[in-house]
Amino acid sequence: MTEPPRAPGAPSTSASAPQRCRRSRPVVSLPAATGGGRPPSLSAGLRPCGEACASPAAGRLTTGRVFYHEPVMLGEVLEILAGVPSGVLVDATVGAAGHAAALLESHPGWELVGVDRDPDAVEAARDRLAPFGARASLHRARFDELPAILAGSGQGGRGVVAVLFDLGVSSHQLDTPRRGFSYREEGPLDMRMDPGSGPSAADIVNAEDEASLAELFARHGEERFARRIARAVVAGRPYRSTVQLADVVASALPAAARRRGHPARRVFQALRARVNEELELLGPALDWAVDALVPGGRAVVLAYHSGEDRIVKERFRAAVTGGCTCPEGLPCVCGATPRATWVTRGARRPSAEEVARNPRAKSARLRALEKLGAAANRPRPPA
Repeated sequence: MTEPPRAPGAPSTSASAPQRCRRSRPVVSLPAATGGGRPPSLSAGLRPCGEACASPAAGRLTTGRVFYHEPVMLGEVLEILAGVPSGVLVDATVGAAGHAAALLESHPGWELVGVDRDPDAVEAARDRLAPFGARASLHRARFDELPAILAGSGQGGRGVVAVLFDLGVSSHQLDTPRRGFSYREEGPLDMRMDPGSGPSAADIVNAEDEASLAELFARHGEERFARRIARAVVAGRPYRSTVQLADVVASALPAAARRRGHPARRVFQALRARVNEELELLGPALDWAVDALVPGGRAVVLAYHSGEDRIVKERFRAAVTGGCTCPEGLPCVCGATPRATWVTRGARRPSAEEVARNPRAKSARLRALEKLGAAANRPRPPA
């Protein structure tokens, strides 16, 4: 995701709170809603916490930490999922729970299973979803742990009616230098969503050879000057900070390329995807989501760069066509069985008003499908 300057009103990150790491990934239990009534309105929570931190719904943590992030294309997500029946919502990237809170408020018959690898995000989501009591359960986990989580929670028995993936990096992560996601802020070269797992970005750039780095920058970052950058990165080792790496990347590019956005954007995107295995985990998780949905259930994905969106489009198209090879528009005779139908034709993009309010939404692409019921010999849906 492109990283513009910090929005006015966002909290300062100059005094970072101590890092907390829970390797055991415990399930977070939520307190019961008070008074037995419906949770209070979360309209204040639709703004970034930097603008509304006095409100509990806006994302302020009781621990004194703030995880702020404005949910992208929230109106579109609510519209697409408006007619979905009661059941279980799986939020595979719950973050600060902006989408999840609004969806639970809009659907009193829904329960939530929310997962996130980031311990700060799980803390924020627990605080924000507390008014919903037992309707929400949170887990610090990766995409590939979702089947086991649902099986163990018992909620999967109600039927998964909606799955939401909001991919990319949150404003809180970008604006917290100690997390190492920002190429504009000095911080440790980390980039791990789960700070207690796996190699960091520094481990990768300090250890891999030039050819491997060039392939990484080209494949995951779609960087035109991947080889040139990899050569400069190897020559500039060792690296410990984000700005140190960003400066070397910038120096490796021709002047004309440095004028087209921040020169380190694609390299940082590639490293983040590699550190967190984002693209490797995404495809199987999308396949699982289609399988897990009940007929009439819907899956919604927000992607922020072409590598993510390409995987979403390919996996959703496979579900919609069933792998059909027959001419488009004619009944299927090849034996393929479509499992889903498109809810959106192509990718929806955020409105100009939303981008003006939240520039980090600019690159978002939303795709959605609906699970079909019993198979029928129907015309092949457009791919």
